[in-house]
Amino acid sequence: MSSAVVVEAPGRHRLAAHPPRSPGPGEALVAVHAVGICGSDREVYQGNRPEGYVRYPLTPGHEWSGTVREVGAGVPAALAGRKVVGEGFRNCQVCDRCHAGETTLCTAGYEETGFTQPGAMAATLTLPARLLHVLPDGADLTAAALLEPAACIAAAALKAGARPGERVAVVGTGTLGMLAVQFLRAVSPAQLLVVGAHSDRESLSRRFGATDYRLAHQDLPGDFDVVIEAAGSPSAARTAASLPRRGGRLVLTGIPAPGADGLDPTDLVVRQVEVHTVFGAPPVAWAHAVRMFGAGLLDPLPLVTHELPLTEFARAIELVGAGDPKVGKVLLRPGPEGAP
Repeated sequence: MSSAVVVEAPGRHRLAAHPPRSPGPGEALVAVHAVGICGSDREVYQGNRPEGYVRYPLTPGHEWSGTVREVGAGVPAALAGRKVVGEGFRNCQVCDRCHAGETTLCTAGYEETGFTQPGAMAATLTLPARLLHVLPDGADLTAAALLEPAACIAAAALKAGARPGERVAVVGTGTLGMLAVQFLRAVSPAQLLVVGAHSDRESLSRRFGATDYRLAHQDLPGDFDVVIEAAGSPSAARTAASLPRRGGRLVLTGIPAPGADGLDPTDLVVRQVEVHTVFGAPPVAWAHAVRMFGAGLLDPLPLVTHELPLTEFARAIELVGAGDPKVGKVLLRPGPEGAP
């Protein structure tokens, strides 16, 4: 019998038997290849995720990749055997926000894979087939496990609307920041600045396309056309807001803890900075991320530093929260082969 991680309550988890659930009408059963762990998974385990955004007991896992093994009635049979990733938000499809394509803002209430619905820290995942995005046959499924955070950054990139020859900047050097660098590099900017907290991320930033690297405490120029904030630290939004030129565009993606430095509305108005925010990824952003990945313009694999079996869930959570700059993306491998 295969296994799944079950978080019974904050701070309590177990490895449980996991019988696959046959797909019903409109559903697909996916064999999970790899599942990523991010800060929100750590919040689930620690019990500090906001009320209404988690439901225990729970199998976590919202960043994943896999292969379709079985489909239910009404789903094209050709989907079986395809490599896929999948959206997490279980939107209603009929409210005004869903009809507008803003599915992460569905007014029917919050439901998401890995938080209120069973997630991918299991050998298989059964979910609505409409949420799946098909990958090229030759896709690297380990790299594809990072397409969920990539889709969130794709949403930011689409809102930023960077054009060739513009000056662009990214604040943050974690997984989201490094993905943002790749999305912005793809539009051929005149300059691509990365602002980080540690100098040891400069080499990777430049590998992904940065032309300049500065530390957050240094003097920073304020003449960028586009700035994407992807750090989520208490001071990141204020730092990012100082970078756009008059009339520039700023996109905020991080969700810092309460008490973060606020933005100065007077400064934003006087400089007429165009401010956008991102919460999750709608279908158009997922499609953009998958296209970028399939075209070879997005390479998440260098961000992966650890691959562990499900049995090491607790260690994986510790690694994510340790603050060690040598720890990048941590993946769990639910399959029988475990970690490579």
